[in-house]
Amino acid sequence: MLWIASHGNTWQIIAAVCVFSMVNNTVFSLLHESVHRIAHRNSRMNELIGIVAAALFPTSLSIQRVFHLAHHAHNRIAEHFDYIDPTDRLLLKRAQWYAILTGVSWGFLPIGAVAFAVWPSLFQKSWLSSDASPLARQTGGASIFANVENAPKNRIRLEVVFTASVQVLLFWSLHLHWSGWLACYAAFAINWSSLQYADHAFSPLDARSGAWNLRVNRVTRLFFLNYHHHLAHHQNPHVPWLHLGQFINADDERPAFWRMYLSMWRGPRVMP
Repeated sequence: MLWIASHGNTWQIIAAVCVFSMVNNTVFSLLHESVHRIAHRNSRMNELIGIVAAALFPTSLSIQRVFHLAHHAHNRIAEHFDYIDPTDRLLLKRAQWYAILTGVSWGFLPIGAVAFAVWPSLFQKSWLSSDASPLARQTGGASIFANVENAPKNRIRLEVVFTASVQVLLFWSLHLHWSGWLACYAAFAINWSSLQYADHAFSPLDARSGAWNLRVNRVTRLFFLNYHHHLAHHQNPHVPWLHLGQFINADDERPAFWRMYLSMWRGPRVMP
């Protein structure tokens, strides 16, 4: 898809960009499985899957694991970007919200991985990670960076170098153009980022139950490896994607993805 987006005609480029935005979400779902160590029974194979998938995101498996497991621990308790708290800075709140909806938030993952590899102590600065910092609380830094001091720094550096090498190799071997690469990753960023909060938006303020099992068509659900079964995942993070459907309660509310996504464009709501 990257090659077609760099060398095809207009309609081929449009098709390649759309397909890439879906297929790279499959890659991310494999990364997500690896983060939870359930992509493969063999631990070495699990890590290999995650490292390769991270290179195509692009990010680092190990830094993603640190941040994502912190998300599970603090979900909807310290993270509620959809609600306006009386202490929030409104401009920052809305900037965060629309960064999620437009895919801008995706860029913080590759940039964050490189920044951590170069300057890991940055993520321990009190203004960015302390619960006493209003900025850190509102942006989620106080929760996401809670365990960053235990991150495997040297492994993350090696993974970032590997990821950069893979991306450079793609450019060199496929003769990619920046325009094609950017078009593919921009479409993926919007697709990926919008789902990352659609499956949490306006859900109960509870770490285990603060998510939705969203309704989507079967083809989309398979592309995303059941990622839309997100409440089932948060309640059973040890269960591989293949079996999440068994953990959906028929009585649970299941909003349609598009209904939730479109409602998000109205902006964050006042904290209930």
